[in-house]
Amino acid sequence: MKSLNRREFMKGTVGAAASLSVLSQPRVRAAGEKIVMGVMGLGGRGTYLAEKFAERPDVEIAYLCDPNTRRFARAREAVEEAQDTRPKMVQDFRKILDDKSVDALINATPDHWHGLGTIMACQAGKDVYVEKPMSHNIFEGRKMIEAARKYKRVVQVGMQSRSAAYSGKAKEYIQSGKLGDIYIIRVFNMMQHPMQRKVPDQPVPEGFDYDMWCGPAPKLAYNPGRQWLNQWEYSVGSIPGDLIHQLDMSRFLMNDIPYPKTVSHAGGVCALKDGREIPDTQMVTFEYGPLTLMTESALWTPYIKKIPGNIRDSDQFPVWPFCSTRVEILGTEGFMYYGRHGGGWQVYDANGELVHSEYGRQGDKEHQDNFIDCIRTRKRPNADVEIGHKSALLCHMANISYRVGNLKLDFDSQTETFTNCDEANKYIRREYREPWIVPENV
Repeated sequence: MKSLNRREFMKGTVGAAASLSVLSQPRVRAAGEKIVMGVMGLGGRGTYLAEKFAERPDVEIAYLCDPNTRRFARAREAVEEAQDTRPKMVQDFRKILDDKSVDALINATPDHWHGLGTIMACQAGKDVYVEKPMSHNIFEGRKMIEAARKYKRVVQVGMQSRSAAYSGKAKEYIQSGKLGDIYIIRVFNMMQHPMQRKVPDQPVPEGFDYDMWCGPAPKLAYNPGRQWLNQWEYSVGSIPGDLIHQLDMSRFLMNDIPYPKTVSHAGGVCALKDGREIPDTQMVTFEYGPLTLMTESALWTPYIKKIPGNIRDSDQFPVWPFCSTRVEILGTEGFMYYGRHGGGWQVYDANGELVHSEYGRQGDKEHQDNFIDCIRTRKRPNADVEIGHKSALLCHMANISYRVGNLKLDFDSQTETFTNCDEANKYIRREYREPWIVPENV
């Protein structure tokens, strides 16, 4: 399928109001001037972000957008309770991009819309808060970086633990050398997911623009039992889409290590044989020279759970062996448990004695604060688009190893390609459905 050049792409997707006029420097905003936002995607996370940003006195949510009008009511109610003005409700996000009064787009769509939605927003002169994992594939992540840099846009990825104070303290502790030399990091993401419902294909419900929802992905027959998180067309998978937080924090704690040299995957669809394509069991090994990062993930372990909400923002720690979202840092002098999203961290010495503890608090507000501050200052945010790409890259590498038969793959960081398997390189990008094509030249 051929790519459109930039002029054709903008004409066919964004529209005249957002075309070819955004290469100038972003304007400077007055101190008291509100940041005007639109929200793309009104699922649970999108509605949450819409409400939280609307509660801020320095933000106005001007648009709420979702192809499915059945999602309008809950999001509209949450925003209207939080701010004085009523947002416009639209099914086509290009209406947000066409409005020059809008400063930023919150992209909380399924994975397959993260890349193109962010690129189009950058081209239209909007800053972007995009949910994790940042991209559907490696190619999209690189193009998102190029778009952000070319159009001088702030792009914050929703990996909010980077903005949590306790995470910064954990990084300082590790970088001080108190754990000694670190050679192994273990990352966990174990929990229980339900089986997909097996139902026949059905007509698209009234009020749902299913063609827009599919966007750049193939337009499969509509099936309400299909979970998009379990389909390669729309997702990187239930495990990688959640594990990304721990992978990102592993990189953060290790001073943002860039690229692994190799990846090898073990596992597959083992327990939840309900028609899903993406594994329910993933054991992955990444080699960074002397450092090895290993993941253990599954969707069928009811005894291992996420950190309860009452612990995340309190002076408590999870029960570490049964914490589904922990990171273990193994050094020559000590061992650290780290829990994402407010779980805190604890360190044990060579004798197994507890020597340091830090309670956690979630970093959502601080992450949102950072995004707004960067819109005003034009600084790069805590989870900048390039950081988001290098973390999401681990998810893509793991999936590609699985898709080529659980092979160990060698990775070239300069070209972001695999050097020992031509088949693996076929998964670096996807085929796009016109007109929703991510172009080579953004």
